[in-house]
Amino acid sequence: MTVLAWILFGLCIATSVWWIAVIVRIVRMLTTGLSLRTGLEAQVDVSQSVTIIIPAHNEERVLAQCLDAALAQRWEKLKVIVALDRCTDASESIALARAEQDDRLTIVRITSCPESWAGKCNALRHGAELTEGEWLLFLDADTRAHPDMTRALIGESTRRDAALLSLLPDLECTSWFDRVSQPVASMALGQIFPPDRVNNEERSLPFANGQCMLFRHDWYQRVGGHCAVQDDLLEDLAFARTISIAGGRVRVLRADGLLACSMYGDWQAFRRGWTRIFLEASNRNAQRLRKYALRLEVLGAGAPLFMFSSIGVGLAVGITPVWIAGVTLLVLQLIALSMVYSMSKQPLWCTLLYPFGCFEVARAQRRAARLLLTGQSVRWGGREYVLEPR
Repeated sequence: MTVLAWILFGLCIATSVWWIAVIVRIVRMLTTGLSLRTGLEAQVDVSQSVTIIIPAHNEERVLAQCLDAALAQRWEKLKVIVALDRCTDASESIALARAEQDDRLTIVRITSCPESWAGKCNALRHGAELTEGEWLLFLDADTRAHPDMTRALIGESTRRDAALLSLLPDLECTSWFDRVSQPVASMALGQIFPPDRVNNEERSLPFANGQCMLFRHDWYQRVGGHCAVQDDLLEDLAFARTISIAGGRVRVLRADGLLACSMYGDWQAFRRGWTRIFLEASNRNAQRLRKYALRLEVLGAGAPLFMFSSIGVGLAVGITPVWIAGVTLLVLQLIALSMVYSMSKQPLWCTLLYPFGCFEVARAQRRAARLLLTGQSVRWGGREYVLEPR
C-alpha cells in the first residue's frame, strides 16, 4: 500500500503539472487581448463594402437563422451570397424566402462538383466570383452572428493588420452529444493550435477557423483564392498556411458573445465532422492521432482514477503528501475546466461530463487514424474522399 501510495503521488504530480500548463495558457489568452469585443471600440472606415458568403449543403436545420443574422449586420455596404451546394432538402426554399424580402441576398445554385475540388471550396469559389470591394467574410451556415460582429471584425483586422482574421465562436450545445463531447473536441483542437501561438508576432503557428474567416479582398486574390486550396477538406488551415508563406498575418480571436455556432444536428454528423477535422489538424498523421487519443484517455479516465485513489490510499496509510496531491489535482482540474467551459459559454455542471467527452473524442481520433491506415473513405458534404497518410 505504501508503494502504491507513492506511485499515485507521482502520477498526481505529473498530471497536476499538465493542468497547471493548461491554466497558464488560458490566463495568457485572457490577458493578451484575444477577445473580438475590443474591435467594437475601433475606428473603422464605414464606406468600405463587405460581402458575406455562406456555403450551404443541406443546411435546413440552421440556414434561416444564419441568413437572418447575416442580413441584420449593422453595416451599410453589405452583400450576402448563399451558395446552395447540391441541396436536396429545404435549404433552397429557405434562401428564396429571404431573397424575396431582401435584395441584398444573392443565391448561387451549384449542381455539381469537379473531382479535383472539395465540395465546400467549390461552393465558396462560386460565391467569391461574384464579389468585389474591400472585404470578404466567409461564414458557415451553422453560425449565428451578433449584429455588430462585422464591425468588430473589421475593426480588429484593421488594428492588427491581418490578411486573414478568424473567430473561435461560442458553442451552442443543446443535445446530449453536444454537452458531452463538443467542449472537449474544441479544447483538443485548441491544444493542437493554441490561440496565443497563432497570434505570436515572432513565431506564429498558422491556423484559422473556417466557421468565420474575414479576408482583405486583395489578399484573397493575391494567394489565388479558393483555387489555391481547392482539394483541402479543411480549407481554413490551408489558407492560414498559404497566407503565412506569402508574408501575410493570420490572426484568431475569441468571439466572446459576437458569434455562436451549432455545429452538428446528430451524433453521426458529429463523429464524421470531427473525424475530418482531426484528420487534417494532425496533418494526416496516424501516429499523431493515436497520441492525441491516448492523451485524452489518460486525462479522462486516468486523472480521476489517480486523484481519488490518491486521496483514499493516502488517508488509509496516513501519508499526508499523497492525499494532498490528489486533492491538488482535483482542484487544478476543476479550475482549468471551469475556465474552458466558461469561455465556451457552457454551464459549469457540464464539467462533470468531461471524462465521458474525452472517451468520445478519443474514439473519433482513433477512427481517423484507422481510416488513414486502412484507406477507407471519408464522407463529407455529399462526397467521398480517400485520404493518404503523410
